[in-house]
Amino acid sequence: MVEFDLRRLRVLRELELRGTLGAVAAALGYTPSAISQQLAVLEREAGTPLLERAGRGVRLTDAGRLLARHAGVLLAAAEAARADLAAFGGEVRGTVRAGGLQSATRHLLVPAVAGMRGEHPRVRVEVSELELEQALPELRSGSLDVVVSDEYDGHPRPRPAGLRFAVLHEEPLHLVLPADHPAAVPGGPVALAHLRDDAWAASGAGTGHTALVVGACRSLGGFEPDLRHRSDDADVQLELVRRTGAVALLPALTLPGGDPALAVRDVAGAAVRRRLVLLTRDQPAPPALAAFLTAVRGRAEQLG
Repeated sequence: MVEFDLRRLRVLRELELRGTLGAVAAALGYTPSAISQQLAVLEREAGTPLLERAGRGVRLTDAGRLLARHAGVLLAAAEAARADLAAFGGEVRGTVRAGGLQSATRHLLVPAVAGMRGEHPRVRVEVSELELEQALPELRSGSLDVVVSDEYDGHPRPRPAGLRFAVLHEEPLHLVLPADHPAAVPGGPVALAHLRDDAWAASGAGTGHTALVVGACRSLGGFEPDLRHRSDDADVQLELVRRTGAVALLPALTLPGGDPALAVRDVAGAAVRRRLVLLTRDQPAPPALAAFLTAVRGRAEQLG
């Protein structure tokens, strides 16, 4: 009868999700050689090859993919068992690992952590600022417990099986111009076509924000924006507007109030919106995670 070690099954599951031994090693805090050793032991336990060479790396065999799928089920069952056991205790305790993009971290996750300190002092919450592309593999593998990401009108995010998605908050995006910009003088909505000759500040290439900026300029303004400046930090984009004369299209949560150097305007002819989305694994939440999710939802209601 074959008995599998859950730690080694986790290594195999991580390899299925992340694709390379180096990525698995970085995620789990081991060296690539230690990961290889764990997988070699698992192969001996399984009695069949689980890996095969693929160029400079490795990939799962059919047997490896089969066992990795079972590993996902077993690891989820172990997590559910821990959640059930934790529910027997009178005091909520445990560790919650949360990730989110910058504005969600600042306005949702950090206030939720602050609230947890008073209501559930035995819960340890770890927060990381991450874009969805980084956070999804961590959530699926169990390295994160909850992620807050965003999606923009016309640019939906991927929604892999095995995860739950819930909209927390919806908000408009506004054009941000230098206060002395000619298009900002009237004080009303600004047509994107009036900004075709401006330099734009946006997030990094491949992000939902950049796709939104390019799509809006094309569909509403009829031009290709000059994406001259790139930063995933909204504060950096705002500083580029203040100091270099660039323009930006940013969500309401990222904007300062009453800055005389900036003109904040609606987009003429359309409502451009963003949603903050809560992602968790599709399985029962342990008490610590359930308490933190309640705190995050409560903070989102306050924003609304």
